[in-house]
Amino acid sequence: MENPYKPYPVIIDDIIVETDDKNLRTFHLKFLNSEDERKFNYMPGQFAEISVAGQGEVPIGIASSPTEKGFLKFTINKVGKVTTYLHNMKPGEIIGVRGPLGNSYPWDKLEGSNVVIIGGGFAFTTLRSSIVYMLHPENRPKYGDITVVYGARNPGLLLYKEELFAWERRDDLTLHITVDATDDPEWKYNVGFVPAITKEKAPSSENAYAIVCGPPIMIKFTLPVLSDLGFPPDRIITSLEMRMKCGIGMCGRCNIGTEYVCKDGPVFTFEQLSKLPNEY
Repeated sequence: MENPYKPYPVIIDDIIVETDDKNLRTFHLKFLNSEDERKFNYMPGQFAEISVAGQGEVPIGIASSPTEKGFLKFTINKVGKVTTYLHNMKPGEIIGVRGPLGNSYPWDKLEGSNVVIIGGGFAFTTLRSSIVYMLHPENRPKYGDITVVYGARNPGLLLYKEELFAWERRDDLTLHITVDATDDPEWKYNVGFVPAITKEKAPSSENAYAIVCGPPIMIKFTLPVLSDLGFPPDRIITSLEMRMKCGIGMCGRCNIGTEYVCKDGPVFTFEQLSKLPNEY
Protein backbone atom coordinates (compact mmCIF):
# COMPACT_ATOMS: atom_id res chain seq x y z
CA MET A 1 0.00 0.00 0.00
CA GLU A 2 1.68 3.23 -1.18
CA ASN A 3 -0.32 5.70 0.94
CA PRO A 4 -1.75 4.08 4.09
CA TYR A 5 -4.30 6.88 4.48
CA LYS A 6 -5.74 6.67 0.95
CA PRO A 7 -8.50 4.15 0.20
CA TYR A 8 -8.92 2.39 -3.12
CA PRO A 9 -12.27 3.08 -4.82
CA VAL A 10 -14.39 -0.05 -5.22
CA ILE A 11 -17.90 -0.69 -6.51
CA ILE A 12 -20.46 -2.79 -4.66
CA ASP A 13 -21.09 -5.68 -7.04
CA ASP A 14 -23.47 -7.70 -4.85
CA ILE A 15 -24.83 -7.85 -1.30
CA ILE A 16 -25.87 -11.14 0.30
CA VAL A 17 -27.96 -11.28 3.49
CA GLU A 18 -26.27 -13.99 5.56
CA THR A 19 -28.36 -14.34 8.72
CA ASP A 20 -32.02 -14.53 9.65
CA ASP A 21 -31.82 -11.29 11.65
CA LYS A 22 -30.38 -9.56 8.53
CA ASN A 23 -27.66 -7.93 10.65
CA LEU A 24 -24.85 -9.67 8.79
CA ARG A 25 -24.43 -9.02 5.08
CA THR A 26 -21.62 -10.03 2.76
CA PHE A 27 -20.44 -7.39 0.30
CA HIS A 28 -18.79 -8.43 -2.98
CA LEU A 29 -16.59 -5.55 -4.06
CA LYS A 30 -14.74 -4.95 -7.31
CA PHE A 31 -11.89 -2.51 -7.86
CA LEU A 32 -12.54 0.36 -10.23
CA ASN A 33 -8.89 0.29 -11.33
CA SER A 34 -7.06 -2.93 -12.20
CA GLU A 35 -3.79 -1.44 -10.93
CA ASP A 36 -5.34 -0.98 -7.47
CA GLU A 37 -6.36 -4.65 -7.45
CA ARG A 38 -2.77 -5.63 -8.24
CA LYS A 39 -1.46 -3.50 -5.36
CA PHE A 40 -3.95 -4.96 -2.87
CA ASN A 41 -1.82 -8.00 -2.09
CA TYR A 42 -3.17 -9.74 1.02
CA MET A 43 -3.16 -13.04 2.90
CA PRO A 44 -5.85 -14.67 5.08
CA GLY A 45 -6.03 -13.07 8.51
CA GLN A 46 -5.51 -9.51 7.34
CA PHE A 47 -7.97 -6.63 7.57
CA ALA A 48 -9.00 -3.52 5.68
CA GLU A 49 -10.76 -0.28 6.51
CA ILE A 50 -14.09 0.08 4.70
CA SER A 51 -14.93 3.76 4.19
CA VAL A 52 -17.97 5.74 3.09
CA ALA A 53 -17.50 9.39 2.14
CA GLY A 54 -19.03 11.66 4.76
CA GLN A 55 -19.71 8.77 7.16
CA GLY A 56 -16.36 7.37 8.29
CA GLU A 57 -14.59 4.03 8.16
CA VAL A 58 -14.58 0.71 10.02
CA PRO A 59 -12.00 -2.11 10.26
CA ILE A 60 -13.34 -5.37 8.79
CA GLY A 61 -11.63 -8.72 8.32
CA ILE A 62 -11.14 -9.82 4.73
CA ALA A 63 -13.46 -12.77 4.11
CA SER A 64 -12.31 -13.55 0.59
CA SER A 65 -9.18 -15.56 -0.15
CA PRO A 66 -6.29 -14.30 -2.31
CA THR A 67 -6.96 -17.39 -4.42
CA GLU A 68 -10.33 -15.85 -5.38
CA LYS A 69 -9.57 -13.37 -8.12
CA GLY A 70 -11.49 -10.36 -9.34
CA PHE A 71 -13.26 -9.34 -6.14
CA LEU A 72 -12.99 -8.76 -2.40
CA LYS A 73 -15.48 -10.11 0.11
CA PHE A 74 -16.36 -8.55 3.48
CA THR A 75 -19.07 -9.68 5.87
CA ILE A 76 -20.29 -6.64 7.77
CA ASN A 77 -22.22 -6.61 11.05
CA LYS A 78 -24.69 -3.74 11.51
CA VAL A 79 -23.56 -2.28 14.81
CA GLY A 80 -23.04 1.47 14.34
CA LYS A 81 -23.31 4.53 12.12
CA VAL A 82 -20.99 3.45 9.30
CA THR A 83 -22.10 -0.18 9.16
CA THR A 84 -25.77 0.82 9.26
CA TYR A 85 -25.17 3.17 6.34
CA LEU A 86 -23.40 0.38 4.45
CA HIS A 87 -26.33 -1.96 5.03
CA ASN A 88 -28.60 0.61 3.36
CA MET A 89 -26.41 0.92 0.27
CA LYS A 90 -27.13 -0.83 -3.02
CA PRO A 91 -25.09 -2.62 -5.70
CA GLY A 92 -23.51 -0.12 -8.06
CA GLU A 93 -22.56 2.39 -5.36
CA ILE A 94 -18.94 3.33 -4.68
CA ILE A 95 -17.13 2.96 -1.36
CA GLY A 96 -13.45 2.85 -0.31
CA VAL A 97 -11.14 0.07 0.85
CA ARG A 98 -7.93 0.97 2.69
CA GLY A 99 -5.41 -1.80 3.18
CA PRO A 100 -4.50 -4.56 3.46
CA LEU A 101 -3.71 -3.97 7.14
CA GLY A 102 -2.16 -5.92 10.00
CA ASN A 103 -0.41 -9.26 9.83
CA SER A 104 -1.81 -12.52 8.51
CA TYR A 105 -1.86 -15.99 9.98
CA PRO A 106 1.67 -17.46 9.73
CA TRP A 107 1.16 -19.52 6.60
CA ASP A 108 4.83 -20.32 6.13
CA LYS A 109 4.97 -21.95 9.58
CA LEU A 110 1.73 -23.87 9.03
CA GLU A 111 3.03 -25.68 5.97
CA GLY A 112 3.58 -29.38 6.63
CA SER A 113 1.35 -29.33 9.72
CA ASN A 114 -2.22 -30.25 10.59
CA VAL A 115 -4.43 -27.19 11.07
CA VAL A 116 -7.34 -26.82 13.50
CA ILE A 117 -9.66 -23.87 12.79
CA ILE A 118 -11.94 -22.77 15.65
CA GLY A 119 -14.39 -19.93 15.07
CA GLY A 120 -17.44 -18.38 16.57
CA GLY A 121 -20.09 -16.01 15.29
CA PHE A 122 -19.24 -13.05 13.10
CA ALA A 123 -15.49 -13.60 13.55
CA PHE A 124 -15.61 -16.55 11.16
CA THR A 125 -14.85 -14.14 8.30
CA THR A 126 -11.05 -14.38 8.20
CA LEU A 127 -11.36 -18.10 8.97
CA ARG A 128 -13.53 -18.49 5.88
CA SER A 129 -10.68 -16.84 3.96
CA SER A 130 -8.21 -19.27 5.52
CA ILE A 131 -10.25 -22.38 4.72
CA VAL A 132 -10.79 -21.37 1.09
CA TYR A 133 -7.07 -20.59 0.82
CA MET A 134 -5.98 -23.99 2.20
CA LEU A 135 -8.50 -25.92 0.10
CA HIS A 136 -7.32 -24.37 -3.14
CA PRO A 137 -5.84 -27.15 -5.31
CA GLU A 138 -2.43 -25.47 -5.40
CA ASN A 139 -2.32 -25.11 -1.61
CA ARG A 140 -4.09 -28.21 -0.25
CA PRO A 141 -0.96 -30.45 -0.53
CA LYS A 142 0.94 -28.03 1.72
CA TYR A 143 -1.18 -28.86 4.77
CA GLY A 144 -2.07 -32.01 6.63
CA ASP A 145 -5.44 -32.73 8.24
CA ILE A 146 -7.80 -29.75 8.42
CA THR A 147 -10.35 -29.70 11.25
CA VAL A 148 -12.92 -26.92 11.61
CA VAL A 149 -15.09 -26.19 14.67
CA TYR A 150 -17.56 -23.40 13.98
CA GLY A 151 -20.37 -22.19 16.19
CA ALA A 152 -23.10 -19.56 16.36
CA ARG A 153 -25.81 -18.72 18.88
CA ASN A 154 -28.50 -20.41 16.76
CA PRO A 155 -28.82 -21.93 13.26
CA GLY A 156 -30.11 -18.69 11.76
CA LEU A 157 -26.87 -16.90 12.62
CA LEU A 158 -24.48 -19.27 10.83
CA LEU A 159 -22.51 -17.66 8.01
CA TYR A 160 -21.77 -19.03 4.55
CA LYS A 161 -24.28 -21.87 4.85
CA GLU A 162 -23.89 -23.17 1.29
CA GLU A 163 -20.12 -23.36 1.72
CA LEU A 164 -20.49 -25.10 5.07
CA PHE A 165 -22.58 -27.82 3.46
CA ALA A 166 -20.06 -28.14 0.62
CA TRP A 167 -17.15 -28.45 3.09
CA GLU A 168 -19.11 -31.05 5.04
CA ARG A 169 -19.16 -33.28 1.96
CA ARG A 170 -15.40 -33.12 1.40
CA ASP A 171 -13.16 -36.01 2.43
CA ASP A 172 -10.11 -33.80 3.07
CA LEU A 173 -11.69 -31.66 5.82
CA THR A 174 -13.45 -32.49 9.09
CA LEU A 175 -16.20 -30.02 10.01
CA HIS A 176 -17.98 -29.72 13.36
CA ILE A 177 -20.87 -27.23 13.33
CA THR A 178 -22.47 -26.24 16.61
CA VAL A 179 -25.02 -23.79 18.01
CA ASP A 180 -25.49 -22.61 21.58
CA ALA A 181 -29.14 -23.66 21.55
CA THR A 182 -31.93 -24.57 19.15
CA ASP A 183 -35.51 -25.84 19.26
CA ASP A 184 -35.34 -27.09 15.68
CA PRO A 185 -36.21 -30.82 15.79
CA GLU A 186 -34.45 -31.33 12.44
CA TRP A 187 -31.12 -29.91 13.63
CA LYS A 188 -28.57 -32.68 13.01
CA TYR A 189 -25.39 -31.01 14.21
CA ASN A 190 -23.94 -30.24 17.62
CA VAL A 191 -25.53 -28.21 20.40
CA GLY A 192 -23.14 -26.56 22.83
CA PHE A 193 -20.65 -23.76 23.20
CA VAL A 194 -17.56 -23.82 21.00
CA PRO A 195 -15.07 -24.53 23.85
CA ALA A 196 -17.13 -27.51 25.02
CA ILE A 197 -17.48 -28.93 21.49
CA THR A 198 -13.75 -28.45 20.92
CA LYS A 199 -13.06 -30.44 24.09
CA GLU A 200 -15.57 -33.13 23.09
CA LYS A 201 -14.22 -33.56 19.55
CA ALA A 202 -10.63 -33.34 20.87
CA PRO A 203 -8.67 -32.54 17.71
CA SER A 204 -5.17 -33.97 17.91
CA SER A 205 -2.34 -31.60 18.81
CA GLU A 206 0.24 -33.84 17.13
CA ASN A 207 2.15 -31.78 14.55
CA ALA A 208 -0.73 -29.28 14.60
CA TYR A 209 -1.46 -25.58 14.87
CA ALA A 210 -4.74 -24.16 16.14
CA ILE A 211 -6.21 -20.89 14.86
CA VAL A 212 -8.89 -19.38 17.09
CA CYS A 213 -11.05 -16.40 16.15
CA GLY A 214 -14.29 -15.34 17.78
CA PRO A 215 -15.83 -13.22 20.52
CA PRO A 216 -13.40 -12.45 23.38
CA ILE A 217 -15.35 -14.67 25.80
CA MET A 218 -15.11 -17.60 23.37
CA ILE A 219 -11.37 -17.11 22.97
CA LYS A 220 -10.93 -16.86 26.74
CA PHE A 221 -12.50 -20.27 27.35
CA THR A 222 -11.13 -21.99 24.24
CA LEU A 223 -7.44 -21.28 24.87
CA PRO A 224 -7.30 -23.42 28.07
CA VAL A 225 -9.08 -26.27 26.26
CA LEU A 226 -6.41 -26.26 23.56
CA SER A 227 -3.68 -26.20 26.23
CA ASP A 228 -5.27 -29.22 27.91
CA LEU A 229 -5.32 -31.00 24.54
CA GLY A 230 -1.56 -30.53 24.31
CA PHE A 231 -1.21 -27.58 21.95
CA PRO A 232 1.93 -25.60 22.90
CA PRO A 233 1.41 -21.84 23.43
CA ASP A 234 3.43 -21.00 20.32
CA ARG A 235 1.12 -23.20 18.20
CA ILE A 236 -2.12 -21.58 19.37
CA ILE A 237 -2.84 -18.57 17.17
CA THR A 238 -5.59 -16.03 17.67
CA SER A 239 -6.71 -12.71 16.26
CA LEU A 240 -7.55 -9.69 18.41
CA GLU A 241 -9.75 -8.27 15.69
CA MET A 242 -12.02 -6.55 18.19
CA ARG A 243 -9.10 -4.24 19.09
CA MET A 244 -8.46 -2.99 15.55
CA LYS A 245 -8.91 0.78 15.22
CA CYS A 246 -7.16 2.99 12.64
CA GLY A 247 -5.25 0.08 11.11
CA ILE A 248 -1.78 1.63 11.14
CA GLY A 249 -1.10 2.24 14.85
CA MET A 250 -1.37 6.02 14.66
CA CYS A 251 -4.42 6.73 16.83
CA GLY A 252 -3.01 4.82 19.81
CA ARG A 253 -6.32 3.24 20.84
CA CYS A 254 -5.48 -0.37 20.04
CA ASN A 255 -2.48 -0.97 22.31
CA ILE A 256 -2.17 -3.80 24.81
CA GLY A 257 0.92 -3.10 26.89
CA THR A 258 3.70 -2.38 24.41
CA GLU A 259 1.92 -3.96 21.44
CA TYR A 260 -0.24 -2.08 18.94
CA VAL A 261 -2.83 -4.50 17.60
CA CYS A 262 -3.25 -2.55 14.35
CA LYS A 263 0.47 -2.60 13.60
CA ASP A 264 1.90 -5.60 15.48
CA GLY A 265 -1.21 -7.77 15.07
CA PRO A 266 -4.05 -8.49 14.99
CA VAL A 267 -2.63 -12.04 14.86
CA PHE A 268 -0.74 -13.20 17.96
CA THR A 269 0.23 -16.55 19.45
CA PHE A 270 -0.93 -17.57 22.91
CA GLU A 271 2.75 -17.42 23.90
CA GLN A 272 2.94 -13.75 22.88
CA LEU A 273 -0.31 -12.90 24.67
CA SER A 274 0.86 -14.52 27.89
CA LYS A 275 3.54 -11.81 28.14
CA LEU A 276 1.02 -8.95 27.78
CA PRO A 277 -1.46 -7.42 30.24
CA ASN A 278 -4.72 -9.35 30.36
CA GLU A 279 -6.64 -6.67 28.45
CA TYR A 280 -7.89 -8.74 25.53
